[in-house]
Amino acid sequence: MASPTTENQGHGGETPEPGGLGRRRFLSFLVAAPTLTIATKIGIDGFAPEEAEAVIPTLPGPAEILDLGDVLILSNAPTAGLLVLEVREDGRVRLELPRTEVGQGITTANAMLVAEEMDLPLDRVDVVLSDARPELLFNQLTGGSNTMRSLYTPVRTAAAAARARLVATAAQEWGVKADRLSTRDGSVIAADGRRLGYGALSKPAARADLGKLTATPKAESAHKLVGTPQSRKDARAMVTGQLKYTLDLDIPGAKPAMVRRPPTINGTVKKVNNEAAVRAMPGIIDIAVIKTGVAVLAETFGQALDGKNALDVTWNGGTVDGENNATIKKKLQAAALPFVVPPLLTQYVDGEFDFAFASHAPLETNSAVADVREDSATIWSGMKVPILAKQNIAQELGLPANKVTVHVQQAGGSFGRRLFSDGAIEAARISKAMKRPVRLMWSRIDDMRHGRARAASHHKIRATFALGQVLTFEHRVASVETDWGHGLGEVLTAFAAQLPVGGNLSFAQTVFLLTVKSPYNFGVTTQLLNEVPVDFHTGAWRSVYSSSTRGAEEIMVDEIAAKLGKDPVAFRREFIKNERQRAVLDKVAELGEWGKKMPKGFAQGVAVHGEYKSYTACLVELDGRDPKKPRVTKATIAVDVGKPINPRGIEAQMLGGLTDGISTTLTAGLHIDKGLPLEGSYSQFHYARQKNSPMDVKVFVMPETGEIGGAGELGVPAPVGAIANAYARATGIKPRSFPINFPVDFEPFPR
Repeated sequence: MASPTTENQGHGGETPEPGGLGRRRFLSFLVAAPTLTIATKIGIDGFAPEEAEAVIPTLPGPAEILDLGDVLILSNAPTAGLLVLEVREDGRVRLELPRTEVGQGITTANAMLVAEEMDLPLDRVDVVLSDARPELLFNQLTGGSNTMRSLYTPVRTAAAAARARLVATAAQEWGVKADRLSTRDGSVIAADGRRLGYGALSKPAARADLGKLTATPKAESAHKLVGTPQSRKDARAMVTGQLKYTLDLDIPGAKPAMVRRPPTINGTVKKVNNEAAVRAMPGIIDIAVIKTGVAVLAETFGQALDGKNALDVTWNGGTVDGENNATIKKKLQAAALPFVVPPLLTQYVDGEFDFAFASHAPLETNSAVADVREDSATIWSGMKVPILAKQNIAQELGLPANKVTVHVQQAGGSFGRRLFSDGAIEAARISKAMKRPVRLMWSRIDDMRHGRARAASHHKIRATFALGQVLTFEHRVASVETDWGHGLGEVLTAFAAQLPVGGNLSFAQTVFLLTVKSPYNFGVTTQLLNEVPVDFHTGAWRSVYSSSTRGAEEIMVDEIAAKLGKDPVAFRREFIKNERQRAVLDKVAELGEWGKKMPKGFAQGVAVHGEYKSYTACLVELDGRDPKKPRVTKATIAVDVGKPINPRGIEAQMLGGLTDGISTTLTAGLHIDKGLPLEGSYSQFHYARQKNSPMDVKVFVMPETGEIGGAGELGVPAPVGAIANAYARATGIKPRSFPINFPVDFEPFPR
């Protein structure tokens, strides 16, 4: 029995906000004018009486009124009910999930929703990933910490509809009223003890004329499974090697392929100098020049690797051949917008911060299987925006979109990387050129050097204060342009009344304003982004702008507190706007024993962050006795996601965010030299290992406090700030460039 739902989930209408400003109207205003400007009197007398008695309130930022997740939910509303949930004859229930599982645990969380609504054991719910479904429009994009926020009601409604139909079918068969029946353990049960399993009812329920049924999801107060810690349904398969990723698929005739790539970003092939010699190598099947390099097809991946390494290619130049870290930093510093408040009028604290490029570095490199025929194509890959991938592949191949089938595979990590489907597109090109199925794998070197990366950024922050109060807080962000060409721009274009002139900058400003917000009452607060169009391969990296922007701000909060002679936790408590944010701070201060005496060279650091209707705080302890080899020894994290569906999954997300924070704050970044990253492996991109990770980590998931919030991107910014603050307290060195320790301590691979 298939149960597509059509009920309006209530996300599509005008939602009044305080002051009568509806969400749609607000977004139209925001996107039409993406730079928020506040004109007011600057000076002590403009903000505080002779004796300050309370914090100076800060107007709500755009992301506090409407965040990116809200925009995605609103854009998804027209197709939110187009879910497919199937009850099978063996009693198992199958949900086709229009999102991509890349390790974040959404298949388990959605299975929990189905099991809860249908009174079914969790191990009898199967969640599979939907193929690209163009009819879903914008409702098949995995990003913005949005999956559970957007699917929570639709999945519950679909499951409730299926349950109602099964109950009605049993009632019809037994000749009793449906309201006299109950469900338990995958069966419909009568008052006299009679029982019919869902499997036995599945075919009759699909055929029966049951009239109009009303299906309402259970009251949240009745939940027994949702909200309890559950292990991932795919965990055992993952750790035992049974889980099938893209390159584990057995597609008839698909042979291994790899690509020789240029020595600089976006270089192109001028001439292949030794094609005949490489074709004669053992196992080599074919060679083809494509847009991104020279593809080599072989009997094994080892032979394909040997063949691509043996190629002698003359290359045309790329788009950033003369760039390196120093030239990029200089451009970013020049692009940072000026402050409004001059430092002469009052006391102030200034800070400037630099964040390096950072690789997404998912464990599974870019990979895809493609079978392109004369009149059709089939692609298999881990893709977070499969509808756009389908359209792009069709355009690339010159085929109608309905002749291209895109199968979404579970992927081994993403962190934003798989918002782009360049591996799938490249595999399609190779298959078309070679006229046969191919299995494309990017090497680790390819993935690090030619893959996507978090854009490098420069930050200038100024805070003015007097009488114990913060009067103004200005943050100017200059970043290498982040590529938003993966489908999110289409969502914003379709949803908003209009977009300002400026192309990519329009999307960047909109995303920045819909995600970045200050949690503090710091008087007049402005956070502005300016992007520099340097043509690197960039993409949204986990928490996008917030990891660096909010991380830098949390460092400044400690320095402002020090100027005012206040304890960092007490200072934050005083100025935090939101009670939920204050509660997670209080919890980490309690559990992490803030303020306890530490040995010389050791220190604590704390920071907070809020995003996508969720809040977190992080307290770390750091061993800084050797400033060149600091180590986080303990971490305490509190997290409030409003309504936790699977607390164990949320703990995992926070642990992942902590590891990302340790890595990019202390050691992990990309050195750009002559237009190419030097790093080409995990041994060179110094992501945290077990030895760099704290043995003692506590993650406290707060009890339910409200509507469901996002978790996937929430966990990075607070650890960035907390680790940097602990480092400063332990070493006496104020960190200003990240990662803090960033030498080229390796021999780069040949280009």
